[in-house]
Amino acid sequence: MSEESLIRLNDVHIAFREREVLTGISLDVRPGEIVTLIGPNGAGKTTLVRVVLGLQIPDSGDRTMKSGLRIGYMPQKLHVDESMPLSVKRFLSLTGQPEQQIMSALERTGVAHVMQSPVHTLSGGELQRTLLARALLHRPHLLVLDEPVQGVDVNGQKELYHLITELRNEQGCSVLMVSHDLHLVMASTDRVVCLNQHVCCSGHPHQVRQHPAYLKLFGGESEELAVYTHHHDHEHGVDGHVIHKHDKGSPHA
Repeated sequence: MSEESLIRLNDVHIAFREREVLTGISLDVRPGEIVTLIGPNGAGKTTLVRVVLGLQIPDSGDRTMKSGLRIGYMPQKLHVDESMPLSVKRFLSLTGQPEQQIMSALERTGVAHVMQSPVHTLSGGELQRTLLARALLHRPHLLVLDEPVQGVDVNGQKELYHLITELRNEQGCSVLMVSHDLHLVMASTDRVVCLNQHVCCSGHPHQVRQHPAYLKLFGGESEELAVYTHHHDHEHGVDGHVIHKHDKGSPHA
């Protein structure tokens, strides 16, 4: 794909019941980059994602995207009633993709073992990885991930962000994702857009963390949102079990 933007929003405005939700939003996502939207609750992040997906029509402003663009979407959450016996295999087959491709996507996101499991029995990490696998099935040029680590513990969050970066590198896709936690995504994003109804600031995560607009929004949290550099000799699997680094080649890794 060329270096032109995959998708671009220009001066987007949206109001609900006369309350401004998005004001003058301009945003673009270029090939191969990871862009992270951060902001407090009620900042308009999910509404902006809906505009990017074409699900929400702006009151004013423009949305343009590259011809033939394929978008893979991972929603913030998925609720499946326990009374509905929907297996992961059946859930992903609703995309119209063959079983072999579904298994391949689950393998790549580390949850091939849940193929036959009911969706409502999955752990938080397994569910998010299943939703990520679903987003990958059409080999998207752009992955749109709304709070991809929702309901996952801190160790699982770091693993998921690392996986997202690996997928970008392998598939050459771009990523637009929503996050509340700048300190966890700093190592996994190229550009941060800080949103609070309008774009407060944007740029490299280190620059944004020191920007007055960011500090005003997050206040005392700024000192806590440092780059996470803790190192240890183990990792945690999707189900929470400890994997020592020297065991990563074992069948249980």
